Amino acid sequence: QVVESGGGLVQPGGSLRLSCAVSGFTLDYYAIGWFRQAPGKLREGVGCFSGRSDFAHYADSVKGRFTISRDNAKNTMYLEMNSLKPEDTAVYYCALRYPWYGNDCSDEADEYTYWGQGTSVTVSS
Repeated sequence: QVVESGGGLVQPGGSLRLSCAVSGFTLDYYAIGWFRQAPGKLREGVGCFSGRSDFAHYADSVKGRFTISRDNAKNTMYLEMNSLKPEDTAVYYCALRYPWYGNDCSDEADEYTYWGQGTSVTVSS
């Protein structure tokens, strides 16, 4: 099971931290993908992370502002979002690819099997 949390309303320039709690799996060989879908737009990849190598990849639109991190003890991944912009408004999804033995990760949604329900982020003044 994959469950996101942490969404909400934030002003432009603000920060949020989204959580992705994973149960039923041991986060050893895996990849996590973060995706988002804004109203009227297609889902897009935000970033991904390989548990084997700690490799992380980010979309150009969020690079330098968003960071993926993890807490192994809590079986939880995080998406730290800083310098938020109105165009970051979307429903954010966490997805798990398990098992995954690669040292890289993919931002293709089809590569991920287990998805959370999404958490809404609104950036507005």
